Amino acid sequence: MWRRLGGRVQWRLARLRHDTFLVYAAGVVRDEQGRILLLRHRLWPEYRAWGLPGGYVNAGERLQDGVAREIREETSLEVEVEETPFRVASGFRHRVEAYYEARVVGGRLSLDPAEILEARWCGLGEVPDEMSVRLRPFVVSCLSGG
Repeated sequence: MWRRLGGRVQWRLARLRHDTFLVYAAGVVRDEQGRILLLRHRLWPEYRAWGLPGGYVNAGERLQDGVAREIREETSLEVEVEETPFRVASGFRHRVEAYYEARVVGGRLSLDPAEILEARWCGLGEVPDEMSVRLRPFVVSCLSGG
């Protein structure tokens, strides 16, 4: 019976049965010294306010384009984003996360004060303590070459 329904009906039934979720995409942006750009987000709790530049992807937007857009909106930097994510995180109730390497190709660091309080290029021993316990090991691994 399922096969006889056709693609459009199958798609609509699947959408009714499954919860919807958000897709968060972030960029690991490095400078010439290999440091990673970290941002202190205004809207995140203080105990985990530091993180990577990124945000939620719009419907119909490629993940890589969402990463480039979010980095541009938050920092005014223009980046080139790798085609393939190097980390995908799932198991959250309402979101999935994709992380991409990104390289600065233009712009000048200028923060959106509505969203971002501070930006730092961080090396291995400079990662702020006020970061998610889940994200911190990932950032440290990126800085360690892992």
